[in-house]
Amino acid sequence: MHAAAFIDLDRTLIGEASGPLLSAALREAGVVSSSRLPGEDMLYRVFNLVGETLPSMLLARQGVAVMKGKPRHAVVAAANSVAAQLAQLVRTNARNIIDEHRANGVKVVLATTTPHDLIATFARQMGFDDVVATRFEVDANGEYTGQLVGPFAWSAGKLEAVKAWCANHNVDLAKSFAYSDSVYDAPLLSAVGFPHVVNPDPRLAVMATARKWPSAQFDSPDETAKPSLQISDIQRIGLLFARPEVFPFAKTTIDGIEHVPSSGPVILVANHRSYFDVFAVAMMVSKTGRTVRFLGKKEVFDAPLVGQLASLLGGIRVDRTSGSDEPLQHAAAALQSGDMVALMPQGTIPRGLEFFNPQLKGRWGAARLAVQTNATVIPIGLWGTEKVWPRNAKLPDVLNLSNPPLVSITVGAPVELDRSGGSDEIIAANTDAIMNAISALLPAESREHRVPTDAELRATFPASYSGDLRADTARRPGTD
Repeated sequence: MHAAAFIDLDRTLIGEASGPLLSAALREAGVVSSSRLPGEDMLYRVFNLVGETLPSMLLARQGVAVMKGKPRHAVVAAANSVAAQLAQLVRTNARNIIDEHRANGVKVVLATTTPHDLIATFARQMGFDDVVATRFEVDANGEYTGQLVGPFAWSAGKLEAVKAWCANHNVDLAKSFAYSDSVYDAPLLSAVGFPHVVNPDPRLAVMATARKWPSAQFDSPDETAKPSLQISDIQRIGLLFARPEVFPFAKTTIDGIEHVPSSGPVILVANHRSYFDVFAVAMMVSKTGRTVRFLGKKEVFDAPLVGQLASLLGGIRVDRTSGSDEPLQHAAAALQSGDMVALMPQGTIPRGLEFFNPQLKGRWGAARLAVQTNATVIPIGLWGTEKVWPRNAKLPDVLNLSNPPLVSITVGAPVELDRSGGSDEIIAANTDAIMNAISALLPAESREHRVPTDAELRATFPASYSGDLRADTARRPGTD
């Protein structure tokens, strides 16, 4: 069997995102709207500096739906017009590495999430043997159908596409090479015999050190690094894309924004029904013009997509098993600086019958922070998020564009709290007041006792759960 070298495109082969050139070409050709997304330039700046982010991948995933009904020949022509410009972005030492592989009889393949029709001409001009990329289905009239052919070539999907290519070309992954900058290419890097990181993002750099993956030098040694982006800038950029139109697979309403103070310390508290809750709160915050620090358990930060957004928005990671007060100290410091902090007092998504309990139960963190910092506490009622991203799904159904679930985000007036002291009795009473305020913002059905179906119960558990769906899984509020 033969060997191949699979090379990623953005921030690996070329020094920056290909998106600006490709998007401009599609606009000039009249293939897509001439209007630019709010903050589009800032999104690409973040991508260039820190790598793939949640907003960039969500937008990329929606590309197949955006292209529905567009003529393929117009897209290919637009891509051809900028192939030479893309070639100018190729890292200076990349060509030497490509030539060395070819001289050793190794096939060189561009492996990218970028749609095949947008990048194939560039790849041919660069001398690649082939391209593994996201492919859009084309109908008999030469127009895109809005469906994919094969997987979305990102993360595990890219590995799936590479494996299919290897099977068709008699290539052995164990003898092959891979080059990437992104932690999301870890599945591919782990599958080949000779993984290499190029300009790695922070998480990939840690992984590469742990797994002893070597770095490949695609740049000349004398090229200087780009300046870093401040975390506050990243928060603001992330919030630019926390907009309902970025999530067309959910039909979202947001009410009560006027209750959020325009300045000063604020604690946003919301109920917890879904991994999509983080996105919902972010969409609300984006309308306030303020930034926010998310306080969430470590499992949230480890979750796909959600963790990326939480990190972008200045998230404060909580490891409840450690028993440390450090996360609350970080949150208190942010509030004392006049920032907003968001948290979900339930601490986790309730499982099983507890998910349908009309009485919301909360942990004590929000109440403790409020008394300690005198911050305003603003309740948020979330409803319908579990239809967008149930707990038993690894990802939301981003292709559900024809009949998206309804999601309501309702912001309430500040919660009246007893700030006379920090005794357990006062903190417990304040926690009850917070949870009651959140509950009052939810539809009447949320406060009614009912017996859920097995299907409804199953959706509240991880997909791997095989226990009794109706067992008592109530989780008592803590004293954190």
